[in-house]
Amino acid sequence: MGLWYSDLLSRVKELDAWTQDMSLPGSVWLGGLFNPQSFLTAVMQQTARKMEWPLDKMCISVEVTKKWSEEMGCAPREGAYVHGLYVEGARWDMSAGSITESRNKELTPLVPVILLRSVTVDRQESRVAQMYACPLYKTKTRGPTFVWTFHMRTRDKPARWILGGVALLLQV
Repeated sequence: MGLWYSDLLSRVKELDAWTQDMSLPGSVWLGGLFNPQSFLTAVMQQTARKMEWPLDKMCISVEVTKKWSEEMGCAPREGAYVHGLYVEGARWDMSAGSITESRNKELTPLVPVILLRSVTVDRQESRVAQMYACPLYKTKTRGPTFVWTFHMRTRDKPARWILGGVALLLQV
């Protein structure tokens, strides 16, 4: 009960910060949202409306930064910065800018801040061939807690991470 209450207080604090100035924070704690899918759809919708493109032709482009949430200033001009994601079965190598082998006894390392941008499916398709389609789940339970698929850079073949069951998690 203590962990649940602590998590609830963190969510309330996050939402309270949003209501203070009614603007997107420098980085959004994605796991702190009650419905992260709606936020991701809103990121796509914002660009689709601005460019007058159909929403069903849009997708999310993922760029992992080299910064942590504490280092973020204001929100990006386009898209959104998100933090609080963990990777299970691998880790993010900041210097290489790609998914790599996990370290011993490091089960779910934190991923640096991610920049999410909305792009057309055509534009994304040309880049995803060498990327791992990493599933994002709310919890380690996986299956019923699926949120989205983030295409992430990898130096290895994506099949390696598929076989390893690598996934992003919002809560550990």
